[in-house]
Amino acid sequence: MASLTFLGASGQVTGSCYLLETESKRILLDCGMFQGSKATEKQNTAEFAFDPATIDAVLISHAHLDHCGRLPKLVKEGFSGQLFMTQASFALLELMLRDAVHLHLRDIEWENKRRQRAGKEPLEPLYDLDDVEALLKLRQPLSYNQELEIVSGTRLTFYEAGHILGSSIVKLRLTENNQDKVLVFSGDLGNPNSALLRDPAILTEADVLLLESTYGDRDHKPLENTLHELREALAEAAHSGGNVIIPAFAVGRTQDLIYWLGKLQRMGGVPQKKIYLDSPMAITASEIYAANTALFNIDDPEFTQVAPNGWHAWLEGLMYSETAEESMAINRISGGAIIIAGSGMCNGGRIRHHLKYNLWRRNAHIVITGFQAEGTMGRLLVDGVKKYIKILGSEVKVEAKIHTLGALSAHADQSQLLNWASHFKDPKPKLYLVHGEKTAALSLQTCFKRRGWEANIPVHGESIRF
Repeated sequence: MASLTFLGASGQVTGSCYLLETESKRILLDCGMFQGSKATEKQNTAEFAFDPATIDAVLISHAHLDHCGRLPKLVKEGFSGQLFMTQASFALLELMLRDAVHLHLRDIEWENKRRQRAGKEPLEPLYDLDDVEALLKLRQPLSYNQELEIVSGTRLTFYEAGHILGSSIVKLRLTENNQDKVLVFSGDLGNPNSALLRDPAILTEADVLLLESTYGDRDHKPLENTLHELREALAEAAHSGGNVIIPAFAVGRTQDLIYWLGKLQRMGGVPQKKIYLDSPMAITASEIYAANTALFNIDDPEFTQVAPNGWHAWLEGLMYSETAEESMAINRISGGAIIIAGSGMCNGGRIRHHLKYNLWRRNAHIVITGFQAEGTMGRLLVDGVKKYIKILGSEVKVEAKIHTLGALSAHADQSQLLNWASHFKDPKPKLYLVHGEKTAALSLQTCFKRRGWEANIPVHGESIRF
């Protein structure tokens, strides 16, 4: 009999990690970073609840850090098995982890200088570049819909999840004593309104289903309303002379934004002539997306024709800002520009500098386009903080207008989650809601209960057998 232990993204959104144990093998589903408040992120320094050297294989649903960010720490502490992911995730994983280790080592260096001045012991990094390089050598890419026996008695298949490029729904078929048991992990399910990616694949059979619940308590705004609000924000900023600042996740959200800005531009809805993409990681991610247009949907024939020529061919006025000097130069622009920068939750990266220079301006517009975890600066802005926010050591008054564009989310909303899960045949699988804050998971649980399907909300460290 197999067991599954919930070791992350249980009662919270981030830190995806699940340990599957069969009679002879140990498999890890995801190994992500905990992101959000300082208390949440402190979980990243804790020891694993298992010996990494005993893990036979790791499966990664996609390349966002809350699903893969602790992989180098896993290697550092002894993991040497195979690491499976989709082909499109192969390059994105390298991009994400190389950037993450650079930022992590820089932050540790700064913190240790502060601790040295205070007479405190220095901190050790969670991992270093050598650990990242060792991990990358373990990658094993799979195509969508390709079944592979990854360890004895366990077959893996990845299906399109539609969340970011290469994102997958994970299906594991376990064979013990001539009996099959199927475990399905939704990963992060995409929004069917995605501008670029295909809809999530429909699965119909499972014994156990792990379903994300990030937006389990709400539906997104209608797409047409969201695009109208974006167009209005651009028009207001152009009229008042202010900048438009858009925090965006480098992988997925940035590329969707470029698409929609190009679409609005063709309808005369983008008065700004200069659009800065101020994120080296987002620039590289965009190039990876452009090299994988075969994985895009074909909903927009005009874009399908232009996409292979790259993003500049689609969005006029798009400029890449790669160096620190180029980024700092943007801070001298007081109005008339669109500035897209990371991080998506405003907790790090170049976006903090642009907020510092624009958040206090009444003519500036801040456009939030994705989920903001509890404890993040982005969440404070979405929740309507009225006074000051501390950014890079400075108290900055919040005077800019804040817009929240829900329909651009890369996650399925409540109705979309329910619809996707409804395709599973009777008898329904044992259902566990993961990747959600408490209120979101409870709301989705109630929806399933009304449909006669019991949904469980596991706690961190809980184990089940099946």
